[in-house]
Amino acid sequence: MMKVSIVTVVLNCAPFITGCIDSVLQQQDANIEYIVIDGGSSDGTLDLIAPYLERISIFISEKDDGYYSALNKGIRMATGDIVGVLNADDVLADPYVISNIVDLFRESPCDVIYGNLVYTARHNLNIVRRNWLSKPFLPSSIKYGWMPPHPTLYIRKDIYRSCGLYAKNFGLSADYEMILRLFYKRKIHAVFLDRLIVKMRSGGVSNRGVKQLFSAMVADYKVLAYNQVPHPFIALAGKKLRKLKQFV
Repeated sequence: MMKVSIVTVVLNCAPFITGCIDSVLQQQDANIEYIVIDGGSSDGTLDLIAPYLERISIFISEKDDGYYSALNKGIRMATGDIVGVLNADDVLADPYVISNIVDLFRESPCDVIYGNLVYTARHNLNIVRRNWLSKPFLPSSIKYGWMPPHPTLYIRKDIYRSCGLYAKNFGLSADYEMILRLFYKRKIHAVFLDRLIVKMRSGGVSNRGVKQLFSAMVADYKVLAYNQVPHPFIALAGKKLRKLKQFV
């Protein structure tokens, strides 16, 4: 059976970490290697993880150089055919997400699968704030700001070997840089799975306040230029405008 490695990076996420872990361990009909990388939590997160250790494939708790450094560490350790990322305050949408992803990988000779995502209230996963419905990938759409929801990406491990890991010099836009590198520069074969993959809590690191949003825009521009996307201001404007129709 095709193995899926899921990597969760966590640092001081006591209110939400058990929900994240439960959503992985409750997956049905799937061969999952679960990797949890903790950056040295001090808020009780480690105590909450402890009861799950026998069911977590790999667990490490040590100081690191930030989120993407820890994420790269987890990806290097992954032994699955497919690798996905689940943030510590997010959850897989239902118990059949991973089995559905594996079924599609079997049916299609693709490199990457992605799907839909909802942003929920921070403390209530049943209250939807934004509904990110994606669509099949067209290479030209990158130039107009389209991108798949990063937390829904499931990528063949071989692609990381050939295309590299997350670049740590682009701040919180490292995930966007990875998407541009794979979808635009490397022209990987991506397939859209039209179903909800992840419920993502609002108020995470990447969506806090005006200052952070401005910094993210600057970083997004840098990764567009770095990956030689033509007219990066157009792509940047399109990326921001696309968010408006997601709000409910």
